[in-house]
Amino acid sequence: MKKGYLAIAVLALTITIFSMSFKGVEQYAYKQRLSEYGIFEGKISDQQPVKNVMPYSLNSPLFSDYAHKLRFVQLPSGGHVEYNPDSVFQFPVGTTIAKTFYFFNDEKDPSKGRRLIETRILIHEPKGWRSLPYIWNQEQTDALLEVAGGSTNVNYLNEKGEKISFEYTVPNMNQCKSCHDNNGIMTPIGPSARQLNGDHEYVDGTQNQLKKWSQDAMMTGLPQEMSVVPQFVNYSDPAKNIDDRAKAYLDVNCAHCHNKTGPAQTSGLFLDWKTTDKSAYGFYKTPIAAGRGSGNLRYDIHPGKPSESILLFRMQSTDPGVMMPEVSRKRIHAEGVKLISDWIKSMKP
Repeated sequence: MKKGYLAIAVLALTITIFSMSFKGVEQYAYKQRLSEYGIFEGKISDQQPVKNVMPYSLNSPLFSDYAHKLRFVQLPSGGHVEYNPDSVFQFPVGTTIAKTFYFFNDEKDPSKGRRLIETRILIHEPKGWRSLPYIWNQEQTDALLEVAGGSTNVNYLNEKGEKISFEYTVPNMNQCKSCHDNNGIMTPIGPSARQLNGDHEYVDGTQNQLKKWSQDAMMTGLPQEMSVVPQFVNYSDPAKNIDDRAKAYLDVNCAHCHNKTGPAQTSGLFLDWKTTDKSAYGFYKTPIAAGRGSGNLRYDIHPGKPSESILLFRMQSTDPGVMMPEVSRKRIHAEGVKLISDWIKSMKP
C-alpha cells in the first residue's frame, strides 16, 4: 500500500515538473530583448530600421494616451502581400511587425528628446499571430520582454506647456489578443489599403506607401489607377469633411472590437467603415446590455444630442467599468471627444 502511495506521489511530481518545464518553454522560447530581432541598426533607441525592414504610418492612428508611435514591418525573404481594398493585408508566415510607443519630453520642442516606453512585436508563426510586449529600460538601451505587461510613470510637457503626469499601462499578452481578435483568430488591425494610402517620409524621399510597397516587391496587385484605392482622411485634420473624420476615428478606435466578427459582436453596434446600416452604426439604437456603461441614456448615438449619446458618454469616462475603449487607455482623448461631439451635434434629429 505504501509503495502504491509512493508511486502516485512520484507520478504527480513528474507531471508537475513536466508542466512547469512546458510553461517555461512557452514563456522563454521568444527573444528576451528587442535588440535580438536585428530590426534596427546602430543605436537601437534611434529606431533606424535595417535595409529589409519597412517603416510605415497610418492615415488615422489609434489613440493611445497621446503616445506617438513608430511602425515597422519585416517580411520573410521573398515574401509579399496581395493588395485588397477591404481588409487588413494578409501577411505571409514569417512576418514581424513592430510598433514603438514614445513621448517627447516637451511636445513644443522635440529637440529636447523623447522617452521610448514600449515596443509591441507581432510575429506571424505557422500556427498564427503571436503578440509580445517589450518594455524599455530607463537607460533606453533596450526593451525587455514582459509577457505580463507592466506600468510606468510618464511625465512630459504638452503643447500648451502644461506638465502631464500619469501612469502608463503596457497591456499583457492576453489583452493584446483581445483587441486583435477576429472571429477567434488573432490578426493585425492597422496595415490596410485605406490606412496606408498616404505619403510617408522615407530616407530617400517622400512617397505614397502603397506605391513604395509595390515598387519594392512587397505588394502585388496594386491598381494602376490610385483613385479606386480607398483612403482614410486624418481625423485630426479640421479641413476634412466631418463625416469622413468621424468615420475614420470610430473605425480605428472602436471597430477592431465593434464589428460583426470582433469581440463586441454581441453588442450589435458595428462601427467599421463598411457599415451602412444606420441602426447598426448606433443611430437611435438602444444598447443590448451595457449595464451602468449606458449612463441611463437611451441611444448609442442620439442625432443632434451628443450629451444624450452613450457613445460619447463612454468616450468621456476613465472608469474601467464604463470607458471605451476598455484597454490601453488611462486618459480622455479631448480632441476625439470634441470631434464626435461636433459630429453628433451636426446631425438633424
